Amino acid sequence: MVQGAALLVSITSMMSMALAAELRLKEAAFAVAKGHTKFEVAVSEPVSFSAMVVNNPGRVIIDLPKLDTDVAPGAGGTGAGIVSSYHYQQAPDGKARIILETRTPTVISWSTVKPAEPGKSPRLMLDLVAADATLDIKKADDLQTGSVTKAPAAPSLPKHVIVLDPGHGGIDGGAVSHDGVKEKDVVFAYAQSLKAALTETGRFDVLLTRDDDKLIKLEDRVKFARDHKADLFVAIHADMLRDQSVRGTTVYTVSDKASDDVAEALAQKENRADLLAGVDLGKQKEEVASTLINLMQRESKAQALHFAKLTVSAIRPVTEFTGQPMRAANFAVLKAPDVPSVLIELGYLSNTADKGMLTSNQWRKEMSESMTKAVIGYFKQDATAAVTP
Repeated sequence: MVQGAALLVSITSMMSMALAAELRLKEAAFAVAKGHTKFEVAVSEPVSFSAMVVNNPGRVIIDLPKLDTDVAPGAGGTGAGIVSSYHYQQAPDGKARIILETRTPTVISWSTVKPAEPGKSPRLMLDLVAADATLDIKKADDLQTGSVTKAPAAPSLPKHVIVLDPGHGGIDGGAVSHDGVKEKDVVFAYAQSLKAALTETGRFDVLLTRDDDKLIKLEDRVKFARDHKADLFVAIHADMLRDQSVRGTTVYTVSDKASDDVAEALAQKENRADLLAGVDLGKQKEEVASTLINLMQRESKAQALHFAKLTVSAIRPVTEFTGQPMRAANFAVLKAPDVPSVLIELGYLSNTADKGMLTSNQWRKEMSESMTKAVIGYFKQDATAAVTP
């Protein structure tokens, strides 16, 4: 149990869009299930906010921009779960503040602003768990707003959902080595190996975006992960370079600005792959285009970066690395707004040593087992550590 008034964590969740001049708070609600307490408040517009946890007395403090609201300071209501009550307050700088009074030292397992849905306003959402809980952190999308249920003594949480995305497929073979080894086959074999290793732990539900040799559009890969409420998305590739001396594994995260020219070139190449299926990324449906524009929420990006670091550390003993084991680029396939996503470039088919590694059953097994350790470590650690600025 954490004691004293120490600051446990500070989380900042930023939406990449301008705030409206007049922002109003609407109804607030709680939901409790399986050791998690979810707090949400409807807002008139998407909003930037920061949230931190303090103890003795236990509180979760949510700071918001100055709001145009009729809510009087001190107004609030009864909480639920580990929250005893909540109230509104004006911060010293004139901004709005929501205080959640907690019954026990608390951790924020995740926080976000959920975009507006038909008939619903955007919602600021926080999921809270007791600091000494032995529960794995899980996005509790199944919580029923407003319902309060007593958590069982030893709840059985659903497994984390991992989506693996073997690149290319069908008419798009991806890179092809000089002796005919195709990227689409190499990455599919590795995806199957990694799926087997992850499934064997009993901790995860593992899905592949393609189960055979077929081409999947980039936006459909992203949609697949979101539709299945994935907790983690891993795209898998093995490219070619003109410089045949370059070899090694690289882990990529998404960024508007590429970390280097190599990362930029690779991202452009992978993003253009959809054109083989007649898909123009510049003329997608409004829903998909909106997704690809607004998908860089800070929290998911920070979690992806955290997982990328764990992956590099875990696989270091079993693989070679390029000069930069971690890079960033504007990969369309990594832009799910609510799913931490990474792309692992296993190696280069243009390099003889890498090609031998990529086609080795033993290497695939060792690499899969090492990556599985990274996944386990990612979900074991306090998820708030991944999103602390």
